[in-house]
Amino acid sequence: MKRTDLINHIGRQYLASNIENDEFNYLKALKEIGKDSSQYLSQNALRQYRDVDLRFSNDKISLIIETKTKLIKRNEKNDLEQLNQYVLYEKELTGNKVIAILAATETDEIRVWLNPETELNKDNQAKTERVIRTFQEYFDLLYATKNDKYTVVQNTYSLNELLHSYGINEKIRSQFVGTCLLSLKNGLIYENLTSKQIRAGIEGILTNLLEKDLNKATKLTILKNKVIDSQDIRELKDKEFQHVVRVINQDILPYINDKSSMGQDLLNLFFTTFNKYVGKSDKNQAFTPDHIVHFMCKVVNVNRTSIVLDPCCGSGAFLVRAMTECLADCDSEKDKEKVRKKQIFGIEYEETAFGLSTTNMLIHGDGNSNIIQGNCFKMNNFEDAGINVVLMNPPYNAQKKHCHPDYVKTWNSSTKEDPSKGFHFVYEIAEKVKKGKLAVLLPMQCAIGYDADIKLYKRKMLEKHTLDAVFSLPTDMFHPGANAIACCMIFNLGTRHEKAPNSETFFGYFKDDGFVKKKNLGRIEKVDKTGKGIWEKIEAEWLSLYRNRSTMKGKSITKVVNADDEWLAEAYMETDYSKLNPDEFQKVLNQYLGYLISNGRLLP
Repeated sequence: MKRTDLINHIGRQYLASNIENDEFNYLKALKEIGKDSSQYLSQNALRQYRDVDLRFSNDKISLIIETKTKLIKRNEKNDLEQLNQYVLYEKELTGNKVIAILAATETDEIRVWLNPETELNKDNQAKTERVIRTFQEYFDLLYATKNDKYTVVQNTYSLNELLHSYGINEKIRSQFVGTCLLSLKNGLIYENLTSKQIRAGIEGILTNLLEKDLNKATKLTILKNKVIDSQDIRELKDKEFQHVVRVINQDILPYINDKSSMGQDLLNLFFTTFNKYVGKSDKNQAFTPDHIVHFMCKVVNVNRTSIVLDPCCGSGAFLVRAMTECLADCDSEKDKEKVRKKQIFGIEYEETAFGLSTTNMLIHGDGNSNIIQGNCFKMNNFEDAGINVVLMNPPYNAQKKHCHPDYVKTWNSSTKEDPSKGFHFVYEIAEKVKKGKLAVLLPMQCAIGYDADIKLYKRKMLEKHTLDAVFSLPTDMFHPGANAIACCMIFNLGTRHEKAPNSETFFGYFKDDGFVKKKNLGRIEKVDKTGKGIWEKIEAEWLSLYRNRSTMKGKSITKVVNADDEWLAEAYMETDYSKLNPDEFQKVLNQYLGYLISNGRLLP
């Protein structure tokens, strides 16, 4: 990238030069404020460097770039010495936080340091920085809102209590809060306004956000009817409406930096956590925790080349996480725009959930254009999109109207809910997508396979696809909400199971994710002695076991299986008795007995 291109990309308005050719002389600048530059020489400096190639600055941060034709290894020591000297000068000149960059104009190679506390070296280099950002993006990295996960969770609970006191029905709370959050992020004015004026402001913002969406009319109608014009919202008094929006603005948004990946995580945590506080009477509401969604994305390696479908997208948790992962792997805004417009696909049958997913995707930076409402079995819009990753959590007790019509014809007259417990959704979607990876959450019944319909779809899947892995997941994963105990199945689509290069399926006994139930807060991550959350370490172990297909006593095993076998680690894994205690044994026994009773296999 040429110097002129660098200047235009970063932002010419921030360029600070005091000599010709857009360069900046530190000796001159320091002298102008009464400082002797010789007093600030680096201990390692062999000579008094003077002119940095490019310098961008405001009153908070300074960005200094030294350009080279190529970054040559034998010159590395001198290059770092030079850049270190400029960083030292800059801190004495302004006291700003400093981003230091070595950039190769011929090869576009860069090395970046984001305000390191010590001299620049290999260890404190920001190795994930692959492309030069704009000045505003660097500012956001160093000065945007700090993320505070615990505060977000606590304040979400308090917000739910506030809405309850104002008479907002729990069925619309999540959508209402999400819509307010989205509107605040886009400049909603609410202080000293009437309830009617605030609602008009929200509607105007939604209209602008959905301007280029082909499904704009449908989405606006749903959001307007279900949220803005719902009776509970219309009956909010002026001060009450102002209070609700003020709480979201002051107690939620300040603790989420949505410019960072962690901030995107917290936005999703807020959304899914709020969902869990509502609809408690509906035990089919299975909101997947974000850390499990993230784990599944890593298992199937979601990245900038992934084209992702969730055919039962609900509130959009899988799609939001997939979009975040794709965007984080992109090097340019052009690539990011392609992800948002052409690589994220979702289908949702229920109108309310469809509204939730639309809002959720907009909150996370768009990507909602290919989210459509309808029956996933009748939708063919995505078949030419090149889908290569499917992430899904189908309904486990779907009614006839939700299921594939040909499958429903096989039900007897007394059957009211999907006998396959969601498995037929997996098969039918695999039939449409045909290739790539499919990760799905299903109830444990589907892995055990006692029932005829489940056995049927286990066989049909293996006739065309490979069962790559099955993970037994935490028993209370969906708390609060659904009571289902789920496992995660990973399929390699397009290769018959019997012809798979690796004939063994990996089974992981991943029941302990390091989260515990806490009153009013749902499942919260445990921390170690240093106060750091333990999930990161657990996730790394799970991924390592899976990727290396390792056998570990009490954790994992590989096994050749067919459609008639049980697809669970518990059926094959050697028990680590050193970690077995009576309470855990009784807990598992109670769960098994509950399963037998609920499925009519043991009379209560």
